[in-house]
This record gives sequence, C-alpha cells and structure tokens, in this order.
Amino acid sequence: MKISIVGCGYVGTVTGVCFADFGHDIIFYDIDGKKLDLLARGEAPIYEPSLDGLIRKNREHLVTTPDLTAAVRDTDITFVCVGTPSRQDGSIDLAYILSAGATIGEGLQEMPGFHSIIVKSTVFPGSTEGPVRSVIEQESGKQAFVDFGLGSNPEFLREGNAVRDFCEPDRIVLGTGDTRTARMLGNLYASFTCPKIETSIRTAEMIKYASNAFLATKISFANEIGNLAKKLGIDSEEVFAGVGLDSRIGPAFFRTGIGFGGSCFPKDVRALIAGAGGHGEDLHVLHAALRVNEDQPLRLFRLIQARIPDLKGRRIGILGLAFKPDTDDVRESRAIPIVRALLDAGADIIAYDPLAMENFAALFPQIDYAPSARAVLSADAVLITTEWEEFEHLDYSGATVIDGRRIAAASRTAEIYEGVCW
Repeated sequence: MKISIVGCGYVGTVTGVCFADFGHDIIFYDIDGKKLDLLARGEAPIYEPSLDGLIRKNREHLVTTPDLTAAVRDTDITFVCVGTPSRQDGSIDLAYILSAGATIGEGLQEMPGFHSIIVKSTVFPGSTEGPVRSVIEQESGKQAFVDFGLGSNPEFLREGNAVRDFCEPDRIVLGTGDTRTARMLGNLYASFTCPKIETSIRTAEMIKYASNAFLATKISFANEIGNLAKKLGIDSEEVFAGVGLDSRIGPAFFRTGIGFGGSCFPKDVRALIAGAGGHGEDLHVLHAALRVNEDQPLRLFRLIQARIPDLKGRRIGILGLAFKPDTDDVRESRAIPIVRALLDAGADIIAYDPLAMENFAALFPQIDYAPSARAVLSADAVLITTEWEEFEHLDYSGATVIDGRRIAAASRTAEIYEGVCW
C-alpha cells in the first residue's frame, strides 16, 4: 500500500518507518524541512532506540516531500500524526491538524479515486468527524465519504520503546465511518495477531483518552498511597507488589516516585477535563490525579530543604532531566518544577542526563551541565529525577541522595539516603 505520513515526530516517524518494514511505500511530509532532510539522509529526526537502523534497512520504501498535496495524490491512505498541544485552559489546540486537513483537502481535488484520511493524533472525541471533516470538505469541495473516508487509529507508543510497541502492540483500535476505510485499515493491519477493536471514530478517540487518563490516575494513586506509607514506616514497593497480584488490578504503573510527565499524560488528562467541562461534566478523579502529580516533585524539594534549610549558594546535583529514561524528551519533565524551586531558593545546580541536557538547557541555560553522572556526586546533595540504567552503576559513597525514582545503587551506597515515597 502507498501511505503518506503527515508529521515526522515520534508518532509519524515510527508509524511510517514501521509500516515500511512491513513492505509498504511511505511518503513523509512535515512543515519542518530539517526533519525531512534527516529522513532523506537515512537518519531519524527524533531519538528512539533502533529507529535509525530500521530507516537504513527500509530506505527504498521511504521518500520525503515538502508538497503534501502531491503526497496525498500519490498515495492510497494518509495518516495524520501532527501535534495537538494544550491551550491555556487545557483544551487541545487543533491548529496543526486543521492546517494539515485543509492541505489534504486541496490534494483531494485531483484524486482519481477513493482516499482515506486516518487521524493518529490524539484528539477529543468528535474532533475527526467535526472540525477535521469540515475543513477537508471545505477545501476539497466534495461531500464526506463520497471520494474520501475518515478514520481514527490512535497510537499507544511509549517513547523509548515505540518501535516494539508498534510491531508488537497490546491491541489495535480501528475507528472508521465507512466500509472502504474499514476494509483498507483491516488490510493494512491484517498481519498483526493482537486483538483488534473495530469501532466508531468517536469511540476510538475516547479509548485513547481513557487509556492515558487511567494510567495517569493509577500513577497518582500509587504516589498518594506511597506518601502515606512513608509516614507510616511502610515500603510502598512491598505494598504494591501485593496489590498488583490482584488480577483485577495488575502490577503495571505502580512504581511510586515523583510522578508522570512527557508529551501525553499531562496534556491528555487536561484535555479530557477541559473537553468534559464543555459538555457539563466535571471529572473529579482526574482533577485530583493532576493535583497529586503537580505536588509530587515538590515533595522531593521539601525533603532536601528539610536537610539543608538554607539552600542559597549550596551546590545541588540533579541526576536525570528527561521525563523518562531512553529519550531526550523533557516535555513536562518532573525535573522542571524541582529545578525552578531550587533556583528560587538560591541554589547552584549541576545537572546530568545521558541524552536530554541540550533540550533542558534550552529551558534552563543558567545551570551547569556535567560531563558525566559521576561529576554530579560531589555536590552538597544529589536529587535523582529520572531512572536511567546508568545511575544503577554509580558508587554514591559519601553523597547525600534524595531519590525520586528508587535507584537501588543509591540506597545501598549513599552516605545519607532518603526516598520520596520510601
């Protein structure tokens, strides 16, 4: 099948490259010419383990273009994988997806046959069949589902594990509004053996939001119980080892610490809350999940403040800047509020991350960045904010460590050690 991919971020690049590995021909489009240049040279425009090798392996199936209308005309199906950032009130901003939809609509004007447009971007239920459909129809001059079809195929990709998640998914959700698009998506995913949910577009959109909202809530629940367990002298890890054995609950996402970040969970929970508010529903549980998550990293700050009441001029080390290991992404990183609080208190900061220092420096150019993790350990105290495997191989002897991610090596070897929930 010939597939056009709109947007070469995490979702678009991984989707296109993995489809190419299944033998499909891919045309990439992005408004950022640098991303297209990298892909044309056989390099990934994002950091994701194993992706560069997969691009090199499938270069004959991968082309790039700065002309989206031509890409639409030359392919059978288009996947829209652009960002849907948050507005000030938490609702999603559809500007990028509507801009892409308008250009796709222009490309449909010269289409000789049927074309399917599939939204992989995370959008509030009703967006694809509402504003996205309207802008495509307006620019194409055609009626919906006559010469083109719409669908929702949400992604469930974890940064750092996205290639495997695409190739070996837990489930595939196929939301469609017409039989031809349903057939096309069915054929595209025919070789996948995981459960496939064939449903309406709105339901597919809601499955994505509900999935992320539940996982975010599970993390906040674990942290809230972990905060109490710490005060009671109970190890939260043992608690959730027992809780997770219940088949109705499961063990995933019960790792207590300083909360969730990244490009999905915070944004999607806020968007679901804002969207629900527009329909007269107040999602109390999700409001609480966000409040817990916003306070959790500040608990780490309060622990260091309890040990060093006057932080002015004190050298504080930060280990980990990415929102999670195996990525250079710092969006909503839990290190951000911690660094802000330390700077407000007058601390001097030295930080290290294997991949994310350049991105973090764009936010905080005033702090020092270390050449190695070991160089951070000479600080007056060290805060661990990302659970990189590298940090498990350090000797923390002589260091004061306040740990937000449960690094076992630190608990064994640090001179003074305390965990945020343990």
